[in-house]
Parts: sequence; C-alpha cells; structure tokens
Amino acid sequence: MLLSPLNWVIHLSSSLEWGVALVMLYRYGQFIGRKDVRRFALFMLPHWIGSWFVLLYHISGDAIMRFLEISEAINLVGSIALLYATLKILKGDEKREPKPAKAWVGALFGGVILVAGSSPYSFMMGSSWFDAVLQVSSIVYLTFLVLLLKVRKKDPEVFSGLTVAGFWFVLVFISVTVVCMYIAIHVLGYQSLSHDDLLHGFAESLLSISNLMIVIGIHKQRKLAKLLFRA
Repeated sequence: MLLSPLNWVIHLSSSLEWGVALVMLYRYGQFIGRKDVRRFALFMLPHWIGSWFVLLYHISGDAIMRFLEISEAINLVGSIALLYATLKILKGDEKREPKPAKAWVGALFGGVILVAGSSPYSFMMGSSWFDAVLQVSSIVYLTFLVLLLKVRKKDPEVFSGLTVAGFWFVLVFISVTVVCMYIAIHVLGYQSLSHDDLLHGFAESLLSISNLMIVIGIHKQRKLAKLLFRA
C-alpha cells in the first residue's frame, strides 16, 4: 500500500465524516418533520459508498483501476441523486420564483459553462468512458451547488450557511488535488499523486475539512431548531 498511516487516517476520516453528516441530516429532518430533508440525507449514500471504493483502490496499491472507475460511476449517480433531492426541496417552497424547472435549466447551463471553460478537453467528454463520467458528474454537481444556494436563500430552515459552504468547498479540494497531481507527476516525477504522501495527504485533508464543515453546519442547524421549538 502506498499510503502512510497518517494518510490513511485522513482518508478514513473523510469518509466517516460524510457518513456522520448524512445520519445527522436525516435525524434533523425527522426533528423538523421534513420528508424532503430526510430524502436528501438518504441520497447522500451513493457518495459515501463511492468513497469506500476509493479506499479499496488505495488498498490495492492503486493497482486495480476498476475500483476507481466504479467510484466515479457511483459518484455520478450520487450527484444526480443530490440534484434531484435539491429540486424536490425547492418544489416544496410555494413562495419560490421562478419555477424550479427554470431554475434547474439555468443552473445546468451555468454548470456546463463552468466545466467547459475549465476542462482541458474543451468539453469534448475526454477520450474514454472514465473521462466522460468525470465530465458529466462535474456538470451535475455544479448544478447541484448552484441550486443549493437557492435553497439556502428560499428555505433557510433546511441548511445552514456553513453546510452550504462545506458542499462548495469540495471545489477547493478538487482544484488543489489537480494542482498537487500535476506537481507530483510532472515536477517531482512520481508515477501518481499517491506516491507523494505529503501532497496527497494535504489534498485529501481539504476533503476532510469540507465534510467537517457540513457536519458542524448540520449540528448548528439542529441546535437552532431546538431553540426555536422551545420558544
């Protein structure tokens, strides 16, 4: 295995934090009586499952690429599920304007533009099935993030600002990972990012921070709901 014990701790904590977040959010949905919030929490499961396939990939010494491909496919399903759950939350907001369908189209278009502008493939879907999955998953996740801001604005009972920021912070994790990967491979001459434990651990720690922000945000939202209930 390529990862050091400390790096394994970081990877495991990232996965466990996401699992804790979905359990906390589900219980919060029960507390406030919101089926749509509970649905959102359940739809976080695919990303959690996908994270364990990444761990299997690292256990194999990054030798079994199939684990990574399965993880990306599951994450695509997870991003679609989160997008759907977010749309359902918006649909329940009778004061919304414009209609969710229009918001979805606008956010999707924005996601396409963001990915197209930053993609080294100029949005040609890459040269393989794996690249195509990454491209589509990026578009869906960016659309989800844009709609998450709309949920926060229209229905602040659902997510705290810190939780929304945590979901957005994933973009920082992705960006830094790309930079670290470039440095490890093209500057330092390693075979992959996993071969540079320091850079790999630093990049992965940002995902752990992202998930921790989501967890703390849910905890704060639950405390706020309790205070309002007692009042």
